[in-house]
Amino acid sequence: MFQEIFENVRRNHPLIHNITNYVTSNDCANILLACGASPIMADDAAEVAEITQICSGLTLNIGTLNSRTVSSMLLAGKQANLLGHPVVLDPVGAGASRLRSDTALHLLEELQFAVIRGNLSEMKALATGCCATRGVDADLSDRITEENLEEVLAFARAFSNKTGAVIAITGKIDLVADSVDGYCIFNGHPMMSSVTGTGCQLSALTAAFVAANPGRTLEAAAAAVCAMGYAGELAHARLSPLDGNASYRNYIIDAVYKMTAEMLEKGANYEIRSARAASLRSNRQSLGRQAGPV
Repeated sequence: MFQEIFENVRRNHPLIHNITNYVTSNDCANILLACGASPIMADDAAEVAEITQICSGLTLNIGTLNSRTVSSMLLAGKQANLLGHPVVLDPVGAGASRLRSDTALHLLEELQFAVIRGNLSEMKALATGCCATRGVDADLSDRITEENLEEVLAFARAFSNKTGAVIAITGKIDLVADSVDGYCIFNGHPMMSSVTGTGCQLSALTAAFVAANPGRTLEAAAAAVCAMGYAGELAHARLSPLDGNASYRNYIIDAVYKMTAEMLEKGANYEIRSARAASLRSNRQSLGRQAGPV
């Protein structure tokens, strides 16, 4: 299943418009190139609607939010909605400040998102409008574990039902869900949390996967999450004793670049759970991972 989704990304070369944060903009562009997509970074209100029109998908990332880009996000998002292009929201740090929280909630009110991707603390802030986070990282109490997996999955399904978007919650275990079905994903490596921007890269990657697979948003988002986590595993296996987190960041991008559809199909480590049944399908290969993109 994921093999075909990845092949479509390589074949269709979707052009993805990113209004993202300046900390990780370069890495987001490179991860898109690595997967076979093409990036364009434009955040001036004078051109964002025009740029969106020539693209296949849009990523909105509030990591380094400012008042100028808020209007640009709204303009680009409304144009993408009008054209039927998928929009991915990355609500970085939602709950950490009033500006971030209000902006993310306003975007949710004004735009229709195909996917919302963030950590559990950010998702709770969006769902309730009142949670606080410790910066851009998930609160220590908001870890996804084997013990609370079903509870968090139920939350993701409910939030998907409310927003009409696929919900991708990343952490120790990743969850990707619509209002009925959910993927529990166990790819990744703890070292991914030592690299700034793996979550931002994943959001851009998700936009490319979804844009290249119209009508398959849930499966495409899950494939993107598996691909990013699997890249983290492959990158870690490549590290030498002299390598640190800077090398690891580059190796993750290299791993996506060298990844094949067949590799992803074999390396994806997940279970599918449905509200209608305990499990629809399992491709689980181990007892799970320890951490992934946040």
